[in-house]
Amino acid sequence: MFCDDINLDSVDELQMIPETDRAYIAGLFDGEGSIYYKKVREKKKKHKGQKGYRYANAWRISMEITMTDKSVIMWVHEILGCGTFNHKPRKGLRKDGTPFLKQYKWRCTFRDAYYVCTLIWPWAHTKLPKITQILEHYADSDKIMNGKVVNLQQYREAMSLE
Repeated sequence: MFCDDINLDSVDELQMIPETDRAYIAGLFDGEGSIYYKKVREKKKKHKGQKGYRYANAWRISMEITMTDKSVIMWVHEILGCGTFNHKPRKGLRKDGTPFLKQYKWRCTFRDAYYVCTLIWPWAHTKLPKITQILEHYADSDKIMNGKVVNLQQYREAMSLE
């Protein structure tokens, strides 16, 4: 299987996250998280001032966890060191007239999603097929293309993020 070839030691160099925390986040993600991995056709403006629109194929890759416990979502955001932490606006009332509880959301996209997938894949069950798709998507492009850095490690080194 592809995931057996992943070297987690290189991921550990980026950020030291205890194995127990990774396993907990994987379980939390399996229960409360979602993954969006899809190639979509997008309508975009034409280049260089041309009038009209063009269509382009684009990948949409994102992961998120949404729940009402703010401290857990904040902890996930702090431990992983990537993504965004926001609250979702409440809409409407319950049948008994009380307001819904406020929800909090952690979300990451593209390369950050790849990074998180490399951390949690050994413990994932429910979301494992989508996690594997993301890992394989970036493994295929784990090289330099058109003079641009595509590898996450090389990107962070080039951007002096380490």
